[in-house]
Amino acid sequence: MPGEGGFAEAGLALPLSLPLPLPSGPAASGPRGNGLRRRGAGPSLPGLTPAAEAAPPGHLGHRARMRQRLLQAGPEAVLDHELLEMVLFLALPRRDTKPLARALLARFGSFADAVAAPPAELRAVEGLGEAGMAALKTVQAAALRLARGALRQGVLLDRWDRLIDYLTIQLARERVEQLHVLYLDARNHLIADEVAGRGTVNHTPVYPRELVRRALELQATALILVHNHPSGDPTPSRADIEMTAEVKAAAALLGLVLHDHVIIGNGRHVSLRQAGLL
Repeated sequence: MPGEGGFAEAGLALPLSLPLPLPSGPAASGPRGNGLRRRGAGPSLPGLTPAAEAAPPGHLGHRARMRQRLLQAGPEAVLDHELLEMVLFLALPRRDTKPLARALLARFGSFADAVAAPPAELRAVEGLGEAGMAALKTVQAAALRLARGALRQGVLLDRWDRLIDYLTIQLARERVEQLHVLYLDARNHLIADEVAGRGTVNHTPVYPRELVRRALELQATALILVHNHPSGDPTPSRADIEMTAEVKAAAALLGLVLHDHVIIGNGRHVSLRQAGLL
């Protein structure tokens, strides 16, 4: 019966599994006659590029364009989320980092706040990982080194604006209070910036004798106290004013000078000397 046994229309029986004859001759092979052309591959047309040699995948082309814009137009030509992308793709070269950059901005609000965020909070960002966290913290460390380097090049009191920039980078986004002491030599050059205490969101214990003892160890002749208010409001409290007076008195007993006490807030600062409180 037709349809059972592989009958052709002419009535001849043909085995269904017979291999088809392969073409022979130059047309069967590639340009060198070394075999069959890959299925679906036709002759190349002038002006067309194979898909594998076309433009790179979307996120790779995007990276190249951002790099060119940064190098040619400068950092102001790059938006916050793009700068975060560029930092992250140095640590995560095989990933599209745009979603991660946008997640960081959504959580922290700005490039600066994302870079300065504590590791514990960065760990909560899905997909960031240790490599991404380390990349962000490297940027923060580099910013601090640059700012500190500028302070070491001359008289600290003559570089007040740079000092405030440095202190803002260091302390404005800290979640708890920190007390820093800047130790100066006889020419008011910076010897050291040291953390003298960490506390809670609104209090840091201070021991004036320890600050004076450390100044003598460093052969410092003057110091500047600095601490932050995590609330963002740098208005000095009564405790801040009283503690400043105690440190000033302890320093004076040994011939040391307390130049100032600076309180860092979010985008603002207060100098107790300029405020007439020292």
